[in-house]
Amino acid sequence: MRGRGRRRGRRSVRTHRGGRLALVGAAGVGVLGLAVLVVSVLGAFGVLSGIGAEAAGGASRSADVPAPSADADGRMAVDQKEPGATAGLGAGGAEGIAGLAEQAWVARVGGRTGIPERALRAYAGAALRLQAERPACGLGWNTLAGIGYVESRHGTLTGGAIDADGVARPAIVGVALDGDGVADIADTDGGALDGDTEHDRAVGPMQFIPATWRTHGVDGSGDGAADPQNVDDAALTAAEYLCDVGGDLSDAAGWIRAIDGYNRGVDYNNAVAIAANRYARAG
Repeated sequence: MRGRGRRRGRRSVRTHRGGRLALVGAAGVGVLGLAVLVVSVLGAFGVLSGIGAEAAGGASRSADVPAPSADADGRMAVDQKEPGATAGLGAGGAEGIAGLAEQAWVARVGGRTGIPERALRAYAGAALRLQAERPACGLGWNTLAGIGYVESRHGTLTGGAIDADGVARPAIVGVALDGDGVADIADTDGGALDGDTEHDRAVGPMQFIPATWRTHGVDGSGDGAADPQNVDDAALTAAEYLCDVGGDLSDAAGWIRAIDGYNRGVDYNNAVAIAANRYARAG
């Protein structure tokens, strides 16, 4: 989405079967599902100013990231964490994904990783939902957390936070996608989501562009609406999108394909991999 042409070595994925988290309740949930997506050369998502490999540079320098496997481009693997058994997701399936993970797990992992608990509940809940509905995808909560870190520091980069209802306060809006170091995307929403009637801007803690949100946004909070500023909605939409694009994310090629579809670029891929690996070790 940044429109940069250099291709350095990318990190990829390896499967890890540990780190299970517990579920709340015993009832099942219905399948949400999205149509299979076709990813354009621009990718589907935008960026905030300064977010990405450069902003994640400190994490890159301090993280001791293993390299268990790599493709021809040197793309290193992520320790992909599975978020629990699939016996049933309980009432949280109807009420929203934030209640799916046990609070004790959220508190423990949040304390170890520094991820705000409200954001972590969304990442874990989205992964649990997809584990039940699309187990072949193999999506780990740590991949969603890695994206959330790189895109918006889990909703805190602009000095705000995600409130108890899961909404970013203040709203998170990225730079104008006007071709100046980023993709050139003319306005598609009349400014309804991003306040810009000339160019699109990525919005929310997971940084969706309005056109993508309009066609693929889903309700993860259970309030009947899909809001890109709501971390539950954004995390579940991201999870569905990654599975649609990547296929099997427990496979290195699938994980790389999914992250490329989310935001194309080697630096972006590596920044997400570094963060996701770090969270996997802590979780």
